[in-house]
Amino acid sequence: MTLRIGNASGFYGDRFDAMREMLTGGELDVLTGDYLAELTMLILGRDRLKDPGAGYARTFLRQLEDCLGLAHERGVKIVTNAGGLNPAGLGDAVRHLADRLGIPVRVAHVEGDDLTAAYPGSLAAHAYLGGFGIAACLRAGADIVVTGRVTDAALVTGPAAAHFGWEPGDHDRLAGAVVAGHVLECGAQATGGNYAFFRDGDVRRPGFPLAELHEDGSCVITKHPGTGGFVDVGTVTAQLLYETQGARYAGPDVTARLDTVRLAQDGPDRVRIEGVRGEAPPPTLKVGLNKLGGFRNEVVFVLTGLDIEAKAALVREQLEPALGKADDVRFELVRTDRPDAPSEEIASALLRLVVRDPDQEVVGRALSGAAVELALASYPGFHVLAPPGKGSPYGVFEDAYVPHGAVDHVAVLDDGRRFPVPPPQDTLVLDDVPGPPLPEPLPSRPTRRAPLGLVAGARSGDKGGNANVGVWARSDDAWRWLAHELTADRFRELIPESRRLKVTRHLLPDLRALNFVVEGILGAGVAAQHRFDPQAKALGEWLRSRHLEIPEALL
Repeated sequence: MTLRIGNASGFYGDRFDAMREMLTGGELDVLTGDYLAELTMLILGRDRLKDPGAGYARTFLRQLEDCLGLAHERGVKIVTNAGGLNPAGLGDAVRHLADRLGIPVRVAHVEGDDLTAAYPGSLAAHAYLGGFGIAACLRAGADIVVTGRVTDAALVTGPAAAHFGWEPGDHDRLAGAVVAGHVLECGAQATGGNYAFFRDGDVRRPGFPLAELHEDGSCVITKHPGTGGFVDVGTVTAQLLYETQGARYAGPDVTARLDTVRLAQDGPDRVRIEGVRGEAPPPTLKVGLNKLGGFRNEVVFVLTGLDIEAKAALVREQLEPALGKADDVRFELVRTDRPDAPSEEIASALLRLVVRDPDQEVVGRALSGAAVELALASYPGFHVLAPPGKGSPYGVFEDAYVPHGAVDHVAVLDDGRRFPVPPPQDTLVLDDVPGPPLPEPLPSRPTRRAPLGLVAGARSGDKGGNANVGVWARSDDAWRWLAHELTADRFRELIPESRRLKVTRHLLPDLRALNFVVEGILGAGVAAQHRFDPQAKALGEWLRSRHLEIPEALL
C-alpha cells in the first residue's frame, strides 16, 4: 500500500501555479504546502500588529480558490502550515471560500503552538509541533488541514501516521517519513533547483517533488512525468543535508538518524530512501522567538576607477561624526572593480554601509542627511546605488525550549470538536553520536590546485544565527579524499570569516558527506541581515569555489 504525498510550496512566495501543476500532473493522495520559515513568522507577526485577523499566508487562499474544485474531484487531501500565526482564522477563511464555491469540504486546523504570551517582548513565539495533530484531523475525515508552526516534516509524518495507522512508538517508520518530509519541504530544491551540479539536467523550470511512501517508512522520491528538472541521488543528498546538523535530526515526533539513511537510484527521476532508523524524540520542544531588534539603514557608495581604497577611506572619515551615536556601524568594501576595465560597471567597486540602532532617528535622518550632503563634497565620481531611506525595522530570532507538556496541542475538527494530542510517552535526551571511522585515505598521488567544486557538491542554509554547509562527494575515491582533506581547520582556512567561530564537522559516510555547523556566523538570524548573504544560501558555493590541492585522478 503506497501513499503518494506531493509538495506545492517550499516558502511563502513560491511558484503560484505549483498547486495546479501538482493536482493535474499525476496521481496524488495528499498535497502539502510549506509556507513558514523563521523570517516568515516575523513578517506574519508584523502583519498581525496591523490587523489582528491577519497572520496567515494569504497566497494559499488565492491558490485554493483556483484549485479547491480540482482537489475535491480528485480526492486529494491538502495539508499546509499556511495558518502561520492564525490557523483558526485561515480555517474559517477556507470554509467561507468553499461555501462560496459550493464545494463540500471538511476543514480542520491544529493549534497550541502559540506561546507568545509566555515570552513578553516577543512579536511571535511558537513551539514546533509534530504531526499527530494533523493525523487526528485526517482520521476524523478532514479534507483540508491547516496548521500553525509545526515542523516542516510534520506535513508528511501526519498524513503517513493517519494512513498507515502508525503510533507514537513507531520510531523507525516515523523517522522514514521525517526524512521524506525533509526532502519534500523545500519544493524544487529536490528536483534540481539550487543544485550544485545544475548542468546535469534542464532546471529552467523544475517540477515539484513527491514521495511514494510505504508502510515500513521507506519511500521513493520522484516527480510527475513530463515536468522539468531531475531527481537523482545527488539532488536528494543535497536536500537531506540542507539545514541539518549532526547524525541526529531531532523533532517532536521522533529523532531520525541521518547516519542510517541509504539512497539508491531506482530508475529515471526516482530515488529510493530506506534503512532509516528512529529514536524517541527529545524531552523538549523547540520554540522560535521573533523579536523586533531595532532599526537599520543601508547605503551603497559606488567607487570607480583609481584609488579605490583611498576613496573608501575618505567616505568613512566624512561619515563617522554623523554615525557616532549608532549602536552598530559596518562598512564593507566589495572589490568588484578590475583595472583597465571595458565598462564603467566593471571599473567600479562598492562600499556598503549598514547602520543599526534602537532609535529610528539615528539610522534614518542622521544617516541619510550626512550621506546626501556628500554628493558634491567627497570623492571623484561620487554616486550611490540608491539614496538611503528613513530606516526600517529589523528582527532577531532566538531559540527556547519547553517540555512537551507546556503546549496544548489540539486538533480542531470542522464541527468544532476538539481533540487534545497527548505528548509522547517516551523521550530521549539528545547526545552526540560517536563519530564513525574515517575511510581509508587515498594513496599518495600527483595533485593539482583546483576548485573544490570540481569533485564535491555543497548546499548551505541557516538555523537562527548558525549556518550549516553540507558537502558531499560523487564517488567513493572522492569521498576518501574529502573525508581526510576537508577538516574543520581546513574549512576555517577556506572561509576566513569562520576562523574565530566554532565550526563542528559531522561525518555521514553512507551519504559520502560532511556537514559543517558554523555557530554565530549569521548574528541574530536572517531578519537581522548580519552579513552580505544573511541566510548563508551561497556559503556552500563560495566554499566550492576555493582552491585546494586535489589528486589529479579525481579531476
